[in-house]
Amino acid sequence: MLKTAFKFILYDKPKSIGALAGVVMSVFLVGQQTGIFIFLINAMSVLVRNNSEYIWVVDNKTTNANALSTLDMRLGREIESIDGVEKVYPFVFVSGSAKFANGKSTGIGIIGTQAPDFAGGPWNVVIGKPELLVQNGAIFTEYFDKNTLGGAEPGDYFEINGRQVFIAGQTKGVRGFANPAFGFTTIERARSLANLPNSKASAFLITWKKGADPAQVIALINQEISGVRAWDSQEFAKETIITVLSSSGIAISFGTLIVFALIVGFVIIGLTLYSAAIDRIRDYGTLKAIGATNGYLRRLILTQAMIFAVVGFTIAYFLIEGFRNGIANTGTIFEHPLWLKITFFLVTLLIAFLGSLFAIRRITSLEPAQVFRG
Repeated sequence: MLKTAFKFILYDKPKSIGALAGVVMSVFLVGQQTGIFIFLINAMSVLVRNNSEYIWVVDNKTTNANALSTLDMRLGREIESIDGVEKVYPFVFVSGSAKFANGKSTGIGIIGTQAPDFAGGPWNVVIGKPELLVQNGAIFTEYFDKNTLGGAEPGDYFEINGRQVFIAGQTKGVRGFANPAFGFTTIERARSLANLPNSKASAFLITWKKGADPAQVIALINQEISGVRAWDSQEFAKETIITVLSSSGIAISFGTLIVFALIVGFVIIGLTLYSAAIDRIRDYGTLKAIGATNGYLRRLILTQAMIFAVVGFTIAYFLIEGFRNGIANTGTIFEHPLWLKITFFLVTLLIAFLGSLFAIRRITSLEPAQVFRG
């Protein structure tokens, strides 16, 4: 069966290349769009995902980690009194305007954390150590934000909200969603740069005592402290993503592109296999005349479709990996999980098999005697 299917494929190389191109195009577009979508989802929840070892306490109306309301620092002391709470770390996330020596300016998200623990960041540090942030005006910036930040290098000075800072270190791979760039500094300096009173914080990051149940700690905080809501980090990350997606057209946009990519693959494969079947109608008719059943012909056409799917997926996968590695150099970093790769392959098979139905319907309705008439 496999040998015969290969012979049918190789007989008409242009049409076979067309069907293969349809599979490759469809899978590549789906892989490309889902990859960028994964990157955006990760960027939406970057603050929470990189601080997943903490319980997050935020304003009780906040469902988006990218838009945190301010909390009174006195709430932190109340939270410390909750049974099971080990330590409370204030966390500040504010926006600012950065201006550089070359005249460029951009928005910047400023993350302020408390020395010496620096709970909440910086993370993925590649140049410097968090302890350097205690220097006057020190800030850590992101390697991939270099162009956004006017080409500033470690050691360079620039202004945030009219106040001078310098780059004491760099992170790599910290990409946000709501701000063009990220900057890490001490909580005191973040407040100063944003004119935020020392009595305010954006959130509290909570650790729990050994042996305590974090779910119980979360429940107690929500029960006993008014005006705030404690979140498990995974739940808060999910809620942030849902909030952003529901308030934007990102999901619809990417979903539409993916659906159209699948349709393109289905149509190209279907029309190509149907056209190839019409061109070789005498061969299929001859097979039926010498005893081939409709079941055998169905399997023959499905085998051809499977070959197109396997070869096309393999080519498309290498193209997707090339695309992923290429844009990773610009800071757009994503990884397709194993279950998604398997889904890609199964969808590829489904597209090829559905596309083959056009040819199957035409061939199985063929009467052998038709091919021998003038």
